[in-house]
Amino acid sequence: MSTTRHLINRQRRLAGAASRAAAPTAAPPSGGATPTDQDQDRERSPARSAGRPAAAVRGTTGSAEPEGEAPSRGARARRTGPLAVLAVLTVLLGGFAAFAADRAADLRDRPAARNTALTDIARTSEVKGQVTTAVEAVFSYNFADAAALDQATKRHLTGRAVQQHGEMLAAVVREGPKQKLVLTTTVTGSGVEQIDEDRARVLVYADQSNTRTATKEETTYAAAMLAVDAVHKDGTWRIAGIDTFGSGS
Repeated sequence: MSTTRHLINRQRRLAGAASRAAAPTAAPPSGGATPTDQDQDRERSPARSAGRPAAAVRGTTGSAEPEGEAPSRGARARRTGPLAVLAVLTVLLGGFAAFAADRAADLRDRPAARNTALTDIARTSEVKGQVTTAVEAVFSYNFADAAALDQATKRHLTGRAVQQHGEMLAAVVREGPKQKLVLTTTVTGSGVEQIDEDRARVLVYADQSNTRTATKEETTYAAAMLAVDAVHKDGTWRIAGIDTFGSGS
């Protein structure tokens, strides 16, 4: 029994000693930092970092350049390249725009650009119709109605065309009553070469027949081609100039 009691007492003493030995490690010292705080302090202190290279420590505290700077300069270089290209393109496009504007103004100032015969169908048709009527009227003559030619001349001619026409038909007017002449002009084709505001130039193709009936009836035929300068005056197109390329009477 004594042996058993001694064993139980010994186990109690050992258990008490173990409890007292474990008590300081289980409870944190009064006013001290917790083990977690101490671990965080060691992680924040570069001097306590075990196995960390010295160059890395100096990189965080010394004058060496941080690792992130090199990619930053590369990114700036990549951004600067496109900006420089855009600047050059802007200058080139600006110069081209100025050149194009000057070129367009020059083209608009040329006679061909102002030629509405190429674009204004209604006005072109009007010029052709009125010039055709004028040519047939002023280049036709009937000895029985000589006054009709005078009226046609006053109605359809202006400027230097009046004198040109008088010279061209002088023989017809002089010999008309004696020879009993009948001159008929028929326009077979015409084309408006140019219309510039109130001026136009028209090419005219015509057939002419000249009949004499004084002794016996005799008729001759001829073809004529005229270049007519016309002006819009008093609401109508009048012949202001006549260029002949071939005529007969």
